Amino acid sequence: MGLKGTIDMTYIIHANLVLETGILWDGVLEINQGRILNYGQLSDLPIPQGAAVIDAKHSYVGPGFVDIHVHGGNGHFLYQEPEQAAQHFLAHGETTILAALYYDLSKAEFRDAIERVKAAMRDARGAARAIAGFYMEGPYMNPKYGACAEKNKWRGEIQKSDYQELVDDAGRLAKVWAIAPEREGIPAFLEYVKSVNPDAVFAVGHSEATPEQIRLLKSYRLRLQTHSMDATGRICRYAGTRGCGPDEACLLDDDMYAELICDSRGIHVNPDLIRLILKVKGTGRTILITDSFVSEASPAAEFQNVKDLVFDANGQLNGSKLTMNMACRNIMTYTNCGIAEAFRMASLNPAKALGMEQSIGSIARGKIANLVFVDDKFEVNQVILGGEIWKDE
Repeated sequence: MGLKGTIDMTYIIHANLVLETGILWDGVLEINQGRILNYGQLSDLPIPQGAAVIDAKHSYVGPGFVDIHVHGGNGHFLYQEPEQAAQHFLAHGETTILAALYYDLSKAEFRDAIERVKAAMRDARGAARAIAGFYMEGPYMNPKYGACAEKNKWRGEIQKSDYQELVDDAGRLAKVWAIAPEREGIPAFLEYVKSVNPDAVFAVGHSEATPEQIRLLKSYRLRLQTHSMDATGRICRYAGTRGCGPDEACLLDDDMYAELICDSRGIHVNPDLIRLILKVKGTGRTILITDSFVSEASPAAEFQNVKDLVFDANGQLNGSKLTMNMACRNIMTYTNCGIAEAFRMASLNPAKALGMEQSIGSIARGKIANLVFVDDKFEVNQVILGGEIWKDE
């Protein structure tokens, strides 16, 4: 798989352009030097004679998907084989991905993984150029929650001598750090992360924190909930009542984004809860993620026929085999959202959460020409990465 045919000035015609405001039917999009130069109707954007043309054949042409939480897929972990894993997701329209690193890695393994991915990202022509950085799913989450909990290597006291080198290595490429606000010593960790990368975003992950504990950390740019409704707990104050935890805190906070794993059977998140999240957060504060993982562990008997789930050795959910186009199709199955809204949750919202919306996440003049062509069932027809056509070899 590779990049074929650099596009300097190219026109995409017969495209149903998925814009922030809706769909521009049978539109034309102009790409110049890897950026979106212009778009509109053919009558408003005439094509010069002899110009390079791509016929979208009435596909929906939207912004490339932004998958901020993905471990690996098709048998390849991003931290082990970043090029091969990135190829898999690029083929499904994911032009921006964050390599998720999990708390089952030791400090040495974390550091090795970071360097391996960084080395792959330096290849300007490879698939790993789609990797924009890291989603640090750990090290400091609540060890009571999440898959492979027995493999958590970061249960002890939070100490600077343990995390300093890790934070330094990840640097500004660590776009998101998932943390459990209830863990003692978390504020000092957050302070150090921000000293290294002021733009870092924090997510409430694998946690039973109360809304009050979460609000105390909002000044650190805590704006995400890691896979909402999954790997969360709550402490009940009184017998027979329901406590409030991270899920409720996210629903209450108008500024927080809820990450959503939307598998084909509604196993990660019950379809009624998916509808509740959209009812409260809206399509403007919901982010589709794949949380795609690599595991050969056998599922429980009841899940034998479910193809997009992954399980750990204990039979517990351990991420998915989703790609973002599948997640978009699934969210449309469970809710009344349309194609443009699904694109928003898979592209613009994650870009905004990371503070990258000025360059990616939507079709707009001056943005990087990361594009995906899909049909009405989100089957991918073509991918353009940085103004260049990506094709299978």
